[in-house]
Amino acid sequence: MTLLDNIMAFNEEFVEKKEYEPYTTSKFPDKRMVIFTCMDTRIIELLHKAMNIKNGDAKIVKNAGAILTSPFDSTMRSLLVAIYQLKADEVFVIGHYDCGMTGLKGESVLTNMKKRGVEEKTIETLTNAGIDLGEWLSGFDRVENSVEKSVGIIKNHPLMDKKVPVHGLVIDPETGKLDLVINGYEN
Repeated sequence: MTLLDNIMAFNEEFVEKKEYEPYTTSKFPDKRMVIFTCMDTRIIELLHKAMNIKNGDAKIVKNAGAILTSPFDSTMRSLLVAIYQLKADEVFVIGHYDCGMTGLKGESVLTNMKKRGVEEKTIETLTNAGIDLGEWLSGFDRVENSVEKSVGIIKNHPLMDKKVPVHGLVIDPETGKLDLVINGYEN
């Protein structure tokens, strides 16, 4: 049985037994917040517990490293939609220690892509089109600096409501301890 088969079998029983009922809520966040964080597996449930949030409390946006690569990427669009359409009033950017993006070099990712069958010609075509894949696939040196950079992009975005507090934090993926990097009420 494949992973997909297992998931589909479980889901059928989950729905049949109405196990979804305790999670019923609206599309609007009860705590009027949007969290931009990393996709790391260790913080899927830990972050929610460490922040005392439950299903329905917050909009959650995730990517590798909680990195904004452009003020006009899909992550920024999601944050703006959360603010302007889905009633979020605050933004929390939350990185984490021991992140897989710490020290990651794009060349390493490109090497692994080639090993899995991405052709050199494809990479050359993208490079010739002006895309710096090495830079685009790279991580950061310090999570605190990355959080500060993402907070800065959000706060200074020309479409962001300047009254919206944008906070920056780092979570310990073992203990759930949150360290404050930027207090959005003070900036």
